[in-house]
Formats: sequence, C-alpha cells, structure tokens
Amino acid sequence: MIRSELLQALAKANPELRADDVEAIVDVFFDEIAQRLTDGGRVELRGFGAFSTRERDARKGRNPRTGESVDVPGKRVPFFKPGKEIRARLNV
Repeated sequence: MIRSELLQALAKANPELRADDVEAIVDVFFDEIAQRLTDGGRVELRGFGAFSTRERDARKGRNPRTGESVDVPGKRVPFFKPGKEIRARLNV
C-alpha cells in the first residue's frame, strides 16, 4: 500500500472527514514517529509492532564499479519488530 492508497482508505472509512483532514492526520502520525526515532526513542503500536533505531558500525566497503576499498561511516538505521498478533496473522 502506498501513501495515496492509505489516504483513500481512511477517507472512505471516515466520510465525515474532509480529504485535507485525513491528510493532516496521516502527516502528524508519520511525523511523530519520525521525530521520536530521530530523538533516539522507540514507538510501539500494540498488536502491530515496534519501531526503533539500531547503530551500524563504521566499516570497509567496496566500490562495485572499481573494486576500490572505501570507508563507510557508522550510522543509525530504522528497525521494525513485528508484534505477536501481526506475526500470527501472517503465518495462518
């Protein structure tokens, strides 16, 4: 599902809301998740899963074109751990 499909599904399920209101709600939802992760926090949606970040160490990589060795800096990457209910629904 892409963002526009999500907006359409929410608008259809909530006809009392204007399209602008639905879009504003989705924007706030995703902005809050992103901000919490940026601050080093964790976001847990019961029954769905948890979003967090993990540290990746700096390492030596390889340029696939030239085969030359390059330094890849350490970084934080997003991580999602599905909840028990979503795993059960996927493995029915």
